Amino acid sequence: MNLRDKLRGLLVRVYARRVEGHLDHAQMPKHIGVIMDGNRRWAKAAGSTTAQGHQAGADKIEEFLGWCAETDVEVVTLWLFSTDNFGRPQEELVPLLGIIEDTVRSLAADGRWRVHHVGALDLLPAGMQRTLKEAEEATANVDGILVNVAIGYGGRQEIADAVRSMLLNAAERGTSMEELAEAVDIDMIGRHLYTRAQPDPDLVIRTSGEQRLSGFMLWQTAHSEYYFCEVFWPAFRKVDFLRALRDYAMRHRRYGG
Repeated sequence: MNLRDKLRGLLVRVYARRVEGHLDHAQMPKHIGVIMDGNRRWAKAAGSTTAQGHQAGADKIEEFLGWCAETDVEVVTLWLFSTDNFGRPQEELVPLLGIIEDTVRSLAADGRWRVHHVGALDLLPAGMQRTLKEAEEATANVDGILVNVAIGYGGRQEIADAVRSMLLNAAERGTSMEELAEAVDIDMIGRHLYTRAQPDPDLVIRTSGEQRLSGFMLWQTAHSEYYFCEVFWPAFRKVDFLRALRDYAMRHRRYGG
């Protein structure tokens, strides 16, 4: 590392401490959703392989959760793999799923996080399904941040699964379609989502400069605040995280009022 890089790193750390010192801790989000975008573009810019980009993105997760643990964040939802990602070439898909599976094992072994899968479990390989179930069981009693790992996740898929679950539940109880139609409300649908009994995200962070949700938690983010960051996910720094928190704290959430 040359002198210029050292000075730049020092200035960033000083700036980060300044931002952190001015944060309003009474206005911190309880649930943060993260669309971790830009692994492949980061790899291309760094002269690395796509797999190395995905691995760098996975390595960033532990650091990010450590920053969250320093705040009052209680739930973090990490979008690791979407239903759309199944369309990627096999030479990318196979290593990516392996990296994600290793990441889930690492999160469970850490001992600080309560791991919960959100997504269509039946769409995933059998080995991945076992890993997710084992991670949930192993961390069920951990008193730490609840980490939702969104794997095989799509917002439309989640809503379709919620409706299907609701219909099956009604059929098991012998409820007629007329009775069900009369009873359906927002709360009923919410009880059948992947994130049932969890608070909705207060803040959604998306890296890489893209300014869209791409189907991330379509139901739950109706009142969320969004923060779009230009940096690619593997290069996401604590100062970027603190800026997102500062931006969130400065907003006035009116919920339509």
